[in-house]
Amino acid sequence: MRILLKKLFYLFIMLFIISVISFLAINLAPNSFFASGELNPNITKESIENLKAIYGLDKPLYMQYISWLKAILHLNFGISFASGSLVKDEILQRLPITLIINISSMILIFIISLYLGIKAALNKSKLFDKVTTQLSLLSFSMPSFYLALILILIFAVNFKIFPIAGVHSVKNDGSLTYYLDFIWHLILPIFVIVFAGIGSLTLYVRSLVIEILKTDYIFYAKSRGLSKKKILRYYILPNLYPPVITLLGLSLPGIIGGSVILESIFSIDGMGLLFYKSALAHDYPVIMGILIITAFLTLLGNILADVILLKLNPNYNNN
Repeated sequence: MRILLKKLFYLFIMLFIISVISFLAINLAPNSFFASGELNPNITKESIENLKAIYGLDKPLYMQYISWLKAILHLNFGISFASGSLVKDEILQRLPITLIINISSMILIFIISLYLGIKAALNKSKLFDKVTTQLSLLSFSMPSFYLALILILIFAVNFKIFPIAGVHSVKNDGSLTYYLDFIWHLILPIFVIVFAGIGSLTLYVRSLVIEILKTDYIFYAKSRGLSKKKILRYYILPNLYPPVITLLGLSLPGIIGGSVILESIFSIDGMGLLFYKSALAHDYPVIMGILIITAFLTLLGNILADVILLKLNPNYNNN
């Protein structure tokens, strides 16, 4: 409980620091949502000033931040400049699809990287190891947006196997067909995230397993005549989980951040696409809302990774 409270305190401190930096960066950026209105001769200066007063933008910057922070504490992210809707409603409407894509991708990255890395290490210098290493290097160096465009061109445009964009082609009638269609639309986006994510983790797992295989306790286990399955289960995996889970926790920001590009390419109406459109429109309340929620999910993911590590290894140092 003491460790958990310490982690939660750390979460709120980091959220506060992130909110200050983000708020200052956004408000100091050139142009604003009202820039186009200021250039429009049909809109008077008084109208622009009234709009700024409605959104509280006529106050000093520090007062704007304090008002925004008070609203955030009540889970009120404000009103979107562009749509006039509550920011909270817009984000909650799009959050599930982004979480589905990212959580599914994280699980697949973990499973595939463990399998490929362990098998490559156990077959060091053999054909499987060489193929896996080259595939991992390709994954590590391939830009996700470029891979997404290639896959769309081949499998959606030329062969018409997968849909080009969106997440649905049929009406939501609750049938099995609807959910299968939903999964079918997500295959390409999830594949891109997984392929881009397994490269570095597979190479990392491979190097860890190779070092583990050189240890004295592995030599002792082999001398006792233990099978490969038992050595893998009782000696390799317990020593492999902590660093891999730590690396996955550190990879969360990159995976979530990649949603902005992929959701834009595949026209998936999630938080990533909403953030992209809001950035173009200088819709500050939506941008700040997404940044805070993304930061919260990332920090929460790291805390969960620490809790899992503590469960796997009670002697894990939680400094």
